[in-house]
Amino acid sequence: MKEIYVFGHKKPDTDTVTSAIALANLKNSLGMNAKPMILGHINKETQFVLNYFNIEVPEYLEDVKLQIKDLKYYKNCFVHETTSLKETHDYIYNKKITGVPVVDENQKFIGLVTSKMLCEEFINDSKNIYTSYDNILKVIKGEEVLRFDDEIFGCLCKNILDDTQNKIIITDDIESIKQHLNSNLKLIILTRDVDIKNYMDLFNSNKINLIKSKYDIYDIYKNIVLSNYVKNIVSTERTISFNENDYYDDFKDKCLKLGYNNYPVVGSGKKCLGLVRITDINEVDKKQVILVDHNSSNQSVEGLEEAEILEIIDHHNIGTITTNMPINFRNMTVGSTNTILYSMYNEKKVAIPKHIAGIMLSGIISDTLKFTSPTTTEYDKYVAMKLADIASIDIDDYSYKMFKAGTNLQGKTMEQIIEEDMKVFEVGNKKFAISQVLTLTGEDILEKKNDYIAKIDELKTKGYFNLFILCVTDLIKDGSYIFYDSSNESLIKDALDTEEIYEGYFLPKCLSRKKQLLPLIMNVVK
Repeated sequence: MKEIYVFGHKKPDTDTVTSAIALANLKNSLGMNAKPMILGHINKETQFVLNYFNIEVPEYLEDVKLQIKDLKYYKNCFVHETTSLKETHDYIYNKKITGVPVVDENQKFIGLVTSKMLCEEFINDSKNIYTSYDNILKVIKGEEVLRFDDEIFGCLCKNILDDTQNKIIITDDIESIKQHLNSNLKLIILTRDVDIKNYMDLFNSNKINLIKSKYDIYDIYKNIVLSNYVKNIVSTERTISFNENDYYDDFKDKCLKLGYNNYPVVGSGKKCLGLVRITDINEVDKKQVILVDHNSSNQSVEGLEEAEILEIIDHHNIGTITTNMPINFRNMTVGSTNTILYSMYNEKKVAIPKHIAGIMLSGIISDTLKFTSPTTTEYDKYVAMKLADIASIDIDDYSYKMFKAGTNLQGKTMEQIIEEDMKVFEVGNKKFAISQVLTLTGEDILEKKNDYIAKIDELKTKGYFNLFILCVTDLIKDGSYIFYDSSNESLIKDALDTEEIYEGYFLPKCLSRKKQLLPLIMNVVK
């Protein structure tokens, strides 16, 4: 079953991480193969939540760009180096391909053989044989009589007296060679039903391999070369291969330059996984994704445009993501994505496990700042109470522990503090960033106000932003301190509609970036 990635935005907070885990759990309960992922490092609050409920941190998802493994290529398409030329030809013909990778005993790719190379070998009047006893049996439809060697290396000779080492003789007259059995004979192929009982001691004592065939001499001469190992003709010039994790766009560009029709696909350690043909590169199996807690492309994973979006669950304003086909898009005016997921669990009649209820409650508490944010709805409170009952959690006690863990700034650089929960917005050709930091006391940042302003200016230039705002939300004082880049004081005045503005200005009851600060900024930026 195809794996579906479920993830939130690039700056993973508690709501985005827990909703990805909770939704993946719901989808898996419904028979899907969903996997929660994250797009960045989780913060201390989220780490506390996952540790508290004994849940592992989801894997990091770098991108969802198309890769070679997403192409509908010929999987497990290869031949072993000791395969005969005939079997290789038949394999290519039956697969309706024009080339096939050749692998060693460990399935490691060693080269490519094409139908053109096989044709050239078929018309080549070669007398050298290097193959296995079994390959010869198969190609000339032979019968094993005596076998002293599993591998046959020699030269086809029409005359037993030829001055050649390891002679291979095809004959229908055993009498003519019985006097020369010690003449460097490697293999004798008898072409008719000759009675050899009286000669077996001679063959055994000279350790000569012996095969009987129903073919005549001409057919054996014509076909025996097809028993040769395919590794004999592998070209060192065609050892080009692509790893299954290589990006699709890079692969296409290289294909245009190389101009070949067939390309081996390998995994770790050069292990061959199959073959991709240039004619098949438009048959792709896109990665399937479900987005939670965001619906703007600049907040999402790299390569999203190359993936198939199945569903979006969010509680923010409608963003910039578009799809080629209709999808399930669920957007509600609630304080947390997890509130929406609670409804989805109920609709699907799926019981919420205790640990999942715990992390869903954490997401609601975090995003609503324990129901103090203006984004909070009565439904958020109702859902939180239901989840607290399932998880056996005291909301007041647990919230304090969670916020205490999350607001601890110790060990973080100034840049990490600012960028940890930074969201980027675009209006027309204007791009601006609003970062929010939650704290139980804003004094730590106020004491280093000038340093933070300098860092904001630096990050504004670095990110090519038109405006950069840092919102330091003090959970105890129930409001936020506003910091901004030094070139935009007049814009902040207009947005807040006040002349009394300065760095570190305190906005009472301002707890929501999304609902209280963002609309004011967007109106002015527009």
